[in-house]
Amino acid sequence: MAASSTKSVLFVCLGNICRSPIAEAVFRKMATDAGVVDKWVIDSGATSDWNIGSLPDARGQACLRKHGIETSHRARQVTKDDFMSFQYILCMDESNLSDLNRKAKSVNDYRAKIELLGSYDPQKQLIIKDPYYGSDEDFEKVYEQCVRCCGAFLEANS
Repeated sequence: MAASSTKSVLFVCLGNICRSPIAEAVFRKMATDAGVVDKWVIDSGATSDWNIGSLPDARGQACLRKHGIETSHRARQVTKDDFMSFQYILCMDESNLSDLNRKAKSVNDYRAKIELLGSYDPQKQLIIKDPYYGSDEDFEKVYEQCVRCCGAFLEANS
């Protein structure tokens, strides 16, 4: 468990290869640029077990690189421990939210606040749609939503 002055956030989507690793990488860069990355534990995970160990989708990595961001994340599934060790679990859509709330019920006295990342969007776009079956433009839209939401989340927790 991290020191009490450390804050923690876990970004979650279905497979942990598109949306959540983009959100994790964007937030890590923002926290680094703000000089507060050492005050945060930042990670991402999946509600499913489909892609465990996989690198993020190549289109997502290309989108991040285009914006000067690198990631070496490997997909992992959310564990029961995550509900105890993370303060915030921020997910991308209603399906992720219901999966996480169902999993959380099996953890006694969990401490994580489970929310949609989009609830922080100044443009009020609550859902961050899965770009997996989409185009490069869909990955760019996810990136832009993550920038807005992560910026507002970081500001709210600074």
